[in-house]
Amino acid sequence: MRHGAHTGHDAHEGHDAHEGHEGHSGRHGHAGHPGAGGVSWSMAAQATLHCLTGCAIGEVLGMVIGTALGWGNVPTMVLAIVLAFFFGYSLTLRGVLKSGVDFRTALRVALAADTLSIAVMELIDNGVIALWPGAMDAHLADAKFWIVLALALAAAFVITTPVNKWMIGRGKGHAVVHQYHH
Repeated sequence: MRHGAHTGHDAHEGHDAHEGHEGHSGRHGHAGHPGAGGVSWSMAAQATLHCLTGCAIGEVLGMVIGTALGWGNVPTMVLAIVLAFFFGYSLTLRGVLKSGVDFRTALRVALAADTLSIAVMELIDNGVIALWPGAMDAHLADAKFWIVLALALAAAFVITTPVNKWMIGRGKGHAVVHQYHH
């Protein structure tokens, strides 16, 4: 049954994002998880911050490695994007594996939960950096580098939060991870 088709949240059974949630019938007692179509901005912001953390780690590490190796802008940006996905997925994997599932299941959950969120985030933050005059030529020791990176990540957060709200409201994205957090 599609999440948007629910007329109430009492039809919790059969909702993929909530299978295995014993003791969570209806919306009462399910703090922080409003009913169908009522995903809170707080929940979406938390999911976005989770992705942003992994993306920021990967972005900075990729730029540090690329700069240290004397790479040009394009290979450094590619490395930063690859590492952003790696660390974004890794943070989700870590949390899901703690719930006791096998690695393959945890990997599927991480891919389902984070792919769109990280992709949007990477598109926005790298787009800001690429389009900001002189940002691509700024070095790690330059204030401009860190200011533009901070602004790029902030823009990515602001634009990705509604995407995550929309996905969670449809039982996708971090709603898939939710069943593993107890």
